[in-house]
Amino acid sequence: MAFAERMKQLRKEKGLTQEELAVIISKNRSTIAGYETERKEPDHDTLKKIADYFEVSIDYLLGQSDIKTTTNIETKAYHNLDVGGLSEEAIKQIEDYIEFVKQKYNPDGTLKKK
Repeated sequence: MAFAERMKQLRKEKGLTQEELAVIISKNRSTIAGYETERKEPDHDTLKKIADYFEVSIDYLLGQSDIKTTTNIETKAYHNLDVGGLSEEAIKQIEDYIEFVKQKYNPDGTLKKK
């Protein structure tokens, strides 16, 4: 399912008109209509607003995944770690390192200034 279909489906599930969704994401109704008819594509910031509003991942919105729910990046990173066979102490060190790296970056992914 493509972006246009997913967005229209999500909008209808919430019982919203194109006009109501346009107000929510600060766009014109004609822009929403364009998204739903594949005549327009949202920019990155708009795509994020839409995904955040509907509480879905951008991958789901773009039709690249059938998993609706958003995944916290920390959880995703942790679950992708292969810690099989490691001691509890080693796993704790990995968790500490993840925390250390998180402290170095802003929420938007940019390096914090000293």
